[in-house]
Amino acid sequence: MSKTASNTPLPGFQYSRHQFEELVDLALGHAKSLGAADAAAEVSEGAGLSVSVRKGELENVERNRDKSLGVTVYLGRRRGNASTSDFSAAAVRQTVQAAYDIARFTAEDPVAGLPDAQDVASQADRARDLDLFHPWAITSEQAAELALACEAAAFATSKKITNSEGASVSAQQSHFFGAHLRGGERGGDGTFSGGYASSRHSLSVAPIAGKGAQMQRDYWYSSMRAPQDLATPEAVGRYAAERALSRLRARKIATTECPVLFESPLAAGLLGAYVQATSGGALYRKTSFLADSLGKPAMAAHLDIDEDPFVRGGKGSSPFDDEGVRTAPRRVVEGGVVQGYFLSTYSARKLGMRTTGNAGGSHNLTLTSRRTKAGDDLDAMLRKLGRGLFVTELMGQGVNPVTGDYSRGAAGYWVEDGVIAYPVQEITIAGNLKDMLMGVEAVGADAYNYGAKTVGSVLVNRMKVAGS
Repeated sequence: MSKTASNTPLPGFQYSRHQFEELVDLALGHAKSLGAADAAAEVSEGAGLSVSVRKGELENVERNRDKSLGVTVYLGRRRGNASTSDFSAAAVRQTVQAAYDIARFTAEDPVAGLPDAQDVASQADRARDLDLFHPWAITSEQAAELALACEAAAFATSKKITNSEGASVSAQQSHFFGAHLRGGERGGDGTFSGGYASSRHSLSVAPIAGKGAQMQRDYWYSSMRAPQDLATPEAVGRYAAERALSRLRARKIATTECPVLFESPLAAGLLGAYVQATSGGALYRKTSFLADSLGKPAMAAHLDIDEDPFVRGGKGSSPFDDEGVRTAPRRVVEGGVVQGYFLSTYSARKLGMRTTGNAGGSHNLTLTSRRTKAGDDLDAMLRKLGRGLFVTELMGQGVNPVTGDYSRGAAGYWVEDGVIAYPVQEITIAGNLKDMLMGVEAVGADAYNYGAKTVGSVLVNRMKVAGS
């Protein structure tokens, strides 16, 4: 147990780091007493406030508080896992016993086990401060005021904003502590012990423009680790309203084949599809259209993807992954060629490879093009599109991860001579992700951060567009 662990809970939490360490010590100590040489335990707590309003009236106030302790016990190559939300000593022991019993009666798995000692984050790794925790001491009344101001700004933008699906404010924070028991010992080299606190706050609104059959809805939001970094309610509301207004008088278009420009928030979804296709679980199960792609081209030759888990305040930042494995900056794709997968310890062993520190997901990915110039804003990207479809909304989940076939409902704008001509709706765009990734012609300088992914607007050379 760390001698420097605080006995005082951080703001907004009921449990201190010291209490968490005691719970983990109890769990791992009991696992050892049952005869387990290797085990892992993690305890966490989350707390938050969510407030929503609609048409100038308070609609919902929700406070959430949850806690959990999870234990994994290894008996040779047999693994058992159990969890509880009861932090009493008796409940913790019962949970460890349950995990132990599951391990006793489960089948052996030759790749089950703790991460290899050389991959576990060191004490210096675990101590890295990435500026992830910014608690927001906001009351429900203050949150409602912000949400109301956001919605009011949307209504004030134009008399054509006739309705609203509401505005909301969310303030969320969590912390955790986890540790390993390796060879019956704690605290030695290659034995993990660590945790940290983090926060995530947001503000959003969804205004409706027009009336009757001509109504159009859009939304916008701001999400940050620190509340002071959020966009103002007025800016979010006004921009959401402008987006909704720009969709009025939308029409269908005839079925065609044309270039498609994905707005930057949607382009992050293309990057997400790539991550899913090169993640360990999909790869070892052979359920990926990019199986066996390491060292091979998977994207256009001018594209690079970088991963940096050490961005201060980044939404995907972490000094170690969910297993306690150290993270590190790396280039995932270089010149369109796959340089690395996204692997946990288990999936890496299944593939005969080494973990990449991605148990739990990717860390701050950035997709860039070597063709991008500083002035390649959205207007410049529309000029590059020339004549085609600019997509700002996607619907449905029409992506086949095995074949890469892609088909989504869409809405956006038809572009002629590099300028938006009119809004379009009730269309479907279709292609194959292999072709789409290889067919990326340009990436805009209008970079947008969506969760743990940052990318500008993306121009794909050709897709099928099904209309009327």
